[in-house]
Amino acid sequence: MTSSHRDYRGPLMSRPSIEELDVFPPFRDDSGNTQASPYIAESARLVGAKQKKTPVSVHDYESDDEDSEPEGKGRQHPHDLLINTGIGSETATPHVDETTQAEATKKPVAWRSLPRKDQLLVLMLARLSEPLTQTSLGSYLYYQLQSFDPSLPDSTISYQAGIISSAFPAAQFLTTMLWGRFSDSEHGGRKRTIYFGLLGTMLSIIGFGFSHSFPIAVAFRCMGGVLNGNVGVMRTMISEIIKEKKYQSRGFLLLPMVSNIGVIVGPILGGLLANPLASYPSVFGEGSMLGGKEGVQWMRRWPYALPNLMSAVFLCLSSFAVLFFLEETSELCKHKPDPCLRVGRWIYRTIFCQRIAVESEYHAIPGDDFELHPTPTSARRDSAATFDRPGTVIRQTLPFRRIWTRNLIITLCAHGVLAMHIGSFGGIWFIHLSTSRFDPKHPHPPDFKPHGLFHFTGGLALPPARIGIALAIIGMIGIPLQLLVYPRVSHYLGTTRSYHRFLALFPLMYAVAPFLSRVPSWSEPPEGVSGPWIWIAIVGVLFIQVLARTFALPCAAILLNNVCPHPSVLGTVHGIGQSVSSLTRTFGPIMFSWIFGKGLDMGIVGLAWWLMSAVAISGWFIAQGVREGDGHEILLEGETRRED
Repeated sequence: MTSSHRDYRGPLMSRPSIEELDVFPPFRDDSGNTQASPYIAESARLVGAKQKKTPVSVHDYESDDEDSEPEGKGRQHPHDLLINTGIGSETATPHVDETTQAEATKKPVAWRSLPRKDQLLVLMLARLSEPLTQTSLGSYLYYQLQSFDPSLPDSTISYQAGIISSAFPAAQFLTTMLWGRFSDSEHGGRKRTIYFGLLGTMLSIIGFGFSHSFPIAVAFRCMGGVLNGNVGVMRTMISEIIKEKKYQSRGFLLLPMVSNIGVIVGPILGGLLANPLASYPSVFGEGSMLGGKEGVQWMRRWPYALPNLMSAVFLCLSSFAVLFFLEETSELCKHKPDPCLRVGRWIYRTIFCQRIAVESEYHAIPGDDFELHPTPTSARRDSAATFDRPGTVIRQTLPFRRIWTRNLIITLCAHGVLAMHIGSFGGIWFIHLSTSRFDPKHPHPPDFKPHGLFHFTGGLALPPARIGIALAIIGMIGIPLQLLVYPRVSHYLGTTRSYHRFLALFPLMYAVAPFLSRVPSWSEPPEGVSGPWIWIAIVGVLFIQVLARTFALPCAAILLNNVCPHPSVLGTVHGIGQSVSSLTRTFGPIMFSWIFGKGLDMGIVGLAWWLMSAVAISGWFIAQGVREGDGHEILLEGETRRED
């Protein structure tokens, strides 16, 4: 059976040989060793057949398309598809030096070796815009809530801040699993899901900035959560772009690293742009150049709208980048026409004078890497048409009821507890920074005097600009750790051991954090704290927390990705993971902010912190049962797992 077509190198040639079609997918064990592949024996048999000029039948390696045949229809094998390689015994196959390959797996991979950096860059930009907008709220949220009703006490405002922080993940919990299913479906896809999420967040952040009451602010936060399920879908896309385990430690680190950049920029922008009439009266106030006689009126009416408008600009730019430059990775949607992507490629070629690599093009196998990939041939009658027109993809999907394996459930529980205390930390941290200091002249509670080790109260009373700096320190510490420390340590310890060991740092940090209120300050209450000692203490406390999350978050994402029972539900599993995270991040901030307010009334400001430390300890115990999977625990009908 032969046919002719124009080869990608130019001249008219016969249909490509089996090396040009790439037969088997790369398989690596946990150490990255390709020699452990279950396909190696079969590929060696096929190569031997080629060297003897023996026709190879596609029945020797069952077609994936046949495995996805609808039930009730018999498989048709009218003819065997024979591929004559035309390679004689004198042709040598590429040689792989096993010693060199083994040594290479012992070294951490370099950032420059990551595949499809252009797509990873778009995903990083989309991820950057969200933490940038969310963390900017922390700089002024306490003061914005205070502006709604200045008569409210600190304990009530801290409780309202917890509700605002929980509104977004609470709404996410209701819809994230649906977004995951939508991204896995033929009518949805990964790209469309991310684009809708960015647009929804942009609209909600604008509405939040122009809110004039607490209920309206909560409503817009809920709107943003309902329309956003991006984190799980982005993790799914990274796992589909970076398929080899040796790259996972770097690939899954990209999203937390970009989040740290947003943690640096967002709070600083929020602190600088909040209430511009009070911060920059000479620019926007009465009699100013831009304000005129009465000042900028919309800034007077909505003093916290400007940082939200700036965040909306970032979200708008990110949504355009996704629309024009992000490629679909879902097997059911990646071959569909994408006019916006064509426009983006035209822009890239015309403006940047660059050629974008298209995944569906033919690529010659390098001489020093004899890894075989899936062939698009099939044993069916219409295999030639399928080869020439890869627009129809038939794939078996694991039923939803079979997703819930024991390893997945344990991993989700540990993931949920981790998300609870990390999310609660974000809410309590900026509340502690904003809360008024304890003033012996006007004590709260009345007649209270600090005594003992645990009976003390009061926050740090920092203004928005300094709160932004204190929040940005998290990102300033995190980026060097992620670039310089995490890759080497995680490569040495492995994903599971890194996860287990660094989770133990969270309880320590939560236990010492409230003692910041007792660090000596140069200023007297009720003024905000100042002086070098308080900033040294803040950096020390945050270093413990950031070191723990630098390892815990990417390791948790990798473990969740690898316990997926079947590749067909990868987006769904990440959606479930984000739903669990959203659920615990809903209850965590509300509960701990309420406890924080009660602690202020009792004269024990550390009450919420120490209870959160107990929750982190329980999460560490649960995480001891987490084991790394292979991403394909369950086999569907027709699928086989070959032994070495």
